[in-house]
Amino acid sequence: TCPQCHRSASLDQRGLRGFQRNRLLEAIVQRYQQGRAAAAAAKCQLCDRNPPEPAAVLCEQCEVLYCAACQLRCHPARGPFAKHRLAPPPGQPGAPGGSGGDGGKGAGGGRKLPTCAEHDLENYSMYCVSCRSPVCYQCLEEGKHGKHDVKALGAMWKQHKAQLSQALNGVSDKAKEAKEFLVQLKNLLQQIQENGLDYEACLVAQCDALVDALTRQKAKLLTKVTKEREHKLKVVWDQINHCTLKLRQSTGLMEYCLEVIKENDPSGFLQISDALIKRVQVSQEQWVKGALEPKVSAEFDLTLDSEPLLQSIHQLDFIQMKCRVPITVPPVPLLQLEKCCTRNNSVTLAWRMPPLSHNPVEGYILELDDGDGGQFREVYVGKETLCTIDGLHFNSTYNARVKAFNSSGVGPYSKTVILQTSDVAWFTFDPSSAHRDIVLSNDNQTATCNSYDDRVVLGTAAFSKGVHYWELHVDRYDNHPDPAFGIARINVVKDMMLGKDDKAWAMYVDNNRSWFMHCNSHTNRTEGGVSKGATVGVLLDLNKHNLTFYINGQQQGPPAFENIEGVFMPALSLNRNVQVTLHTGLEVP
Repeated sequence: TCPQCHRSASLDQRGLRGFQRNRLLEAIVQRYQQGRAAAAAAKCQLCDRNPPEPAAVLCEQCEVLYCAACQLRCHPARGPFAKHRLAPPPGQPGAPGGSGGDGGKGAGGGRKLPTCAEHDLENYSMYCVSCRSPVCYQCLEEGKHGKHDVKALGAMWKQHKAQLSQALNGVSDKAKEAKEFLVQLKNLLQQIQENGLDYEACLVAQCDALVDALTRQKAKLLTKVTKEREHKLKVVWDQINHCTLKLRQSTGLMEYCLEVIKENDPSGFLQISDALIKRVQVSQEQWVKGALEPKVSAEFDLTLDSEPLLQSIHQLDFIQMKCRVPITVPPVPLLQLEKCCTRNNSVTLAWRMPPLSHNPVEGYILELDDGDGGQFREVYVGKETLCTIDGLHFNSTYNARVKAFNSSGVGPYSKTVILQTSDVAWFTFDPSSAHRDIVLSNDNQTATCNSYDDRVVLGTAAFSKGVHYWELHVDRYDNHPDPAFGIARINVVKDMMLGKDDKAWAMYVDNNRSWFMHCNSHTNRTEGGVSKGATVGVLLDLNKHNLTFYINGQQQGPPAFENIEGVFMPALSLNRNVQVTLHTGLEVP
């Protein structure tokens, strides 16, 4: 019986030669042998070495075999050779006529066509569907296939090839799924390794927490025993001192009475006998019942019931979270106060989940009030446990709280933490928003310009509430330029003098006078200019919604602008004839 087609055949006088030959396998073996012979013969045709190096490529246009070194030297991929097609040498997969394909030959092309096993001179031309074997015309006329269902050999060849290709597609899909499954299993191995290490660390932490709790409880119990011992000792010592005192008194009275009894003077004895008898009776009455019994016992009425705890320790084991314990909402997050801080008008908060918490957490919700005791609002939702909130009000007190959530719902809020933003603002010039002609130095505290035209630079702080003051020191002042100082919106035009658009409020100054400017409107000309070494102060009062300017400590007229509301940033415009240095964190004048 053939192990491949499972058909039985009987041996005749031809012996093993009478079996049907596997011509397909013969053709595959023949192609493989030809490919190996061609690969062994594929040597570089330009090599100087003896023997030549094995060929690496075949140029289909030049019809020359090259090794890697000769290809780089004699056939570079540039110039006229750039359009030549390089293929693997014959005998390699993908090579023309190699073992990777049909060699450019059709069915039977270049090979001797197989002949019928029953009729040596006849070629196979038909296919017997009943016997599932190729036959010749003579088999149909004379043999047992005459009445069988037969079809054209070429048609059945194409049909079976199509069926095999379709079946291979299914196998290919399964192979692709198997490769993906292997990748999944390898990822699972890594995940199991990582989770195992995490659970080991968690187990150690949990057991250490139990040991720590037991150590703390041990210390408490030892304190109780110490207090009980000290109490008993104090009672006994008090009783010893009291008894010693009374014993001394009684002993003295006894000795005195014995001396009195020895006297032979009846009148003298009777003179004091009544009083002495009363003293002895009183002394006797002092030794009441129980006075000569210890008030405490040496035994300690403290019994530690550790049996339930020992049983619990022996029963300590893992639980199957997914099947035994239902998932509930997460517990209360713990705010890490040592990591919570404020800087200028931003606050940073950090939190973590309590130890020994088994409920999964999918994310956190951080809430902050308005800095004035108003309603809480969500400022962050996500998986991180550290968050910084920028753009808050200066000199304000904010309340913050956090809660965790998972698929079962939202957990309870944490305790509320109170954070105070800075009273005064510390900031520098902002290089990210400055005009490209602005040149910053001194940790972005000193500004100048490369252009003769005025250019704008903003500060890194934004103000919407409170009173703020900063100063700008004029380090260089050449050729009487007109620098402008003030405030602006974030979208102010930066390639012209500050105050010429509706997004800035400024005071521009020459060496003799100053003007206020907004929307290109010049107002309030005031005597007093700047020079090298001068200091310009800017006072922004968002409680009164006005803006005031100072030069060398002198206020330049009344408040420059009224009814200013919104979010503003410190601003400055200057050209290459001016250099100023910013000073912040100053008290309001």
